[in-house]
Amino acid sequence: MTTDKTYTGWGRALQAKGDVTRPDDARHVDTSAPAIGNRRSYGDAPLNHGGAATDMTRIDRILDFDRDAGVITVEAGATLGELARILAPQGWLPAVMPGTGFATVGGAIAMDVHGKNHHHAGSFCQHVTQVTLMQGDKTRRITPKTGALWRATCGGLGQTGVITQATLQLTPAKGDLMLVTEQRATDWDHHIALLDHADAPYTVGWIDATATGAALGRGIVETGETCRGLRAKARPAKRIPLDAPHWALSGPIVKAFNAAYYARVPKSGRTVVRSLQDFFFPLDKIHDWNRLYGKRGFHQFQCVVPLDQADALREMLKVIARSGLASPLAVLKRMGPGRAGYMSFPMEGYTLAIDFPNRPQARRLIARLEEATVAAGGRLYLAKDALSSGPAIKAMYPDYPKWAKAAAKADPDGHLKTDMIRRLDLRT
Repeated sequence: MTTDKTYTGWGRALQAKGDVTRPDDARHVDTSAPAIGNRRSYGDAPLNHGGAATDMTRIDRILDFDRDAGVITVEAGATLGELARILAPQGWLPAVMPGTGFATVGGAIAMDVHGKNHHHAGSFCQHVTQVTLMQGDKTRRITPKTGALWRATCGGLGQTGVITQATLQLTPAKGDLMLVTEQRATDWDHHIALLDHADAPYTVGWIDATATGAALGRGIVETGETCRGLRAKARPAKRIPLDAPHWALSGPIVKAFNAAYYARVPKSGRTVVRSLQDFFFPLDKIHDWNRLYGKRGFHQFQCVVPLDQADALREMLKVIARSGLASPLAVLKRMGPGRAGYMSFPMEGYTLAIDFPNRPQARRLIARLEEATVAAGGRLYLAKDALSSGPAIKAMYPDYPKWAKAAAKADPDGHLKTDMIRRLDLRT
């Protein structure tokens, strides 16, 4: 079924209009158009304005599962949240999961996503053993031994072919619950120290991006591991029914919310049991939460800088806190060295992710933060970007020429180009 529709990425600041086909079988995939999933990328990576796109979300079957070895083959439209729900009671989980369970396997490969365990487990594609690509009228199965095409596909923005299925090596899970320890981080140095010394499988920091002065960098660090026990009470799902007014996330409201959120954890910390969904995908229970930013949408800035550039990241946070533009959604994590592709985002260091309402002053702020990221030898996450420039991105990704060469060979006519590819001039 093909429909002419207007659609957006998750940030809703950019949109596209064109024909979107939603086949229910890989045999009916249009390989002359870029493939998209649930469009959880925030910017224009899943958009193709004026052209066609193939919605892969109905192509979502589990094709094979070796329970003893923890190896599963699934179609590209399967979501990581659904896989976690099915697999955890059987003792397994996807090895890497991003902050939303609505991410599809195909999208996770195209962005080589990372999760709360990157410091231990690396990126998503490091646990993928085989990918099936459709290139024109040909179907190819590639593995890490394939070489350049594999590295151009992992984190490659869907430019080497339409991903139709993949085989994943899962990670063992003790159960389908999470044992979570929460600690207050009183300031930036304390926050970094807690992240550096965390030895739990999963670690993430929420950071109060409105705090200034001695409290700059305060937040909550959560560490977790899978467990088995009494069922945790899952939070009921909620829905944002309409676009919020522009003042809903104004500076004073965000500051008050952040202060209350910080205070919810006792000074001594606490340990609680949560459902997998509440730990890994906390915002998925608030359907359409992106509408909280109003009809103009929002942008997320996410960068990573090397370990020795933590002070540069602190200065970025100081600029953000003084701006009064940050939302409550701000995350700080330590990353390990693992990445699988030429254009994969992860690098060993610290990553900061913050949402901003789509306003002129926020766009100017993000431009300043991008300049600071380049100066620190870091990079931006293309799954979140909607504002960067081609020269900046190419400078951040030293393997870009290798990716561009492989993508041009795989898709010589440029059928798979998206709005992001054109905006950043990543393929000539």
